[in-house]
Amino acid sequence: MASLAPASFGAALAAAHDAAGAQHYPQGTLYVVATPIGNLADITLRALHVLQLVDAIACEDTRHTQSLLRAYGIDRPGSRLLAVHQHNEAEAAQAVVARLAQGERIAYVSDAGTPGVSDPGARLAAAVRAAGQRVLPLPGASSVTTLVGAAGLVAEGGHDGNASSAFVFAGFLPSKAGERDAAVQALSKEPRAVVLLEAPHRIENLARALATLGERHVTVGRELTKQFEEIATVAADALPDWFAADRDRTRGEFALVLHPVAVSGDGGAEGERVLRLLLAELPVKTAVKLAAEISGAPRNTLYDAALRIRDEAEQN
Repeated sequence: MASLAPASFGAALAAAHDAAGAQHYPQGTLYVVATPIGNLADITLRALHVLQLVDAIACEDTRHTQSLLRAYGIDRPGSRLLAVHQHNEAEAAQAVVARLAQGERIAYVSDAGTPGVSDPGARLAAAVRAAGQRVLPLPGASSVTTLVGAAGLVAEGGHDGNASSAFVFAGFLPSKAGERDAAVQALSKEPRAVVLLEAPHRIENLARALATLGERHVTVGRELTKQFEEIATVAADALPDWFAADRDRTRGEFALVLHPVAVSGDGGAEGERVLRLLLAELPVKTAVKLAAEISGAPRNTLYDAALRIRDEAEQN
């Protein structure tokens, strides 16, 4: 995290008050607040306002969060910061629930990005909702959507060459070689895009595992939003050499997008042929699922085709 003087965000704090101050912020509510993944300027005005408003801030790392708050010029005493991380989340959640029951407003932030997405926060949100109390999300930065937006996800040879909006978030794959290889082989059968996360000390191992996927494209996002951000798209089997070509490429935090499976020119036709046979006997969703598994064609394309086939049948 870059070091910025509090005065750098003085205008932003004032703008946050003007833009968000008149909105309603109910008591007894957990505010799940997304924070920047690297660039401090990627904070929202509503997040700045809520972080000043709440009675306490639950966080993954109190020292990290205190540093973040100070960078924005927000002065919160250490007593207002509650440690809620992966090792104590279940127990700490009950303390948060108790405070919410007393009418307090509590924010939750992870070290970076959107809580609950490969970060602590899911158990806390579940416990609060189970207690009948409100969880209010404040959207913002996420390495997942950041890289998806830059990857240009198009299934080559797909229906009309349209971009595929569907993707699967797989997060961190297992660290053990055998389990990681098995996970990659399972992902090889997934026709949609897949988003992965990885740490620097394991990125080369992941690259070697993904290389078995051949020419399927992978977009690598390194140090997203930070000074040395790098985004590149290469074939999976070229990933190990790409990392080896420049040792700096193994530094930093990583998000990766495994692009959708390429669909051959006749793959779409075969998928629709199978789909028509299945639709004669099965509901649309079941027929689409089976046709995708049999032909390898994207489900989105097959679902659109199923609706078109159904409309044609109704008109005849």
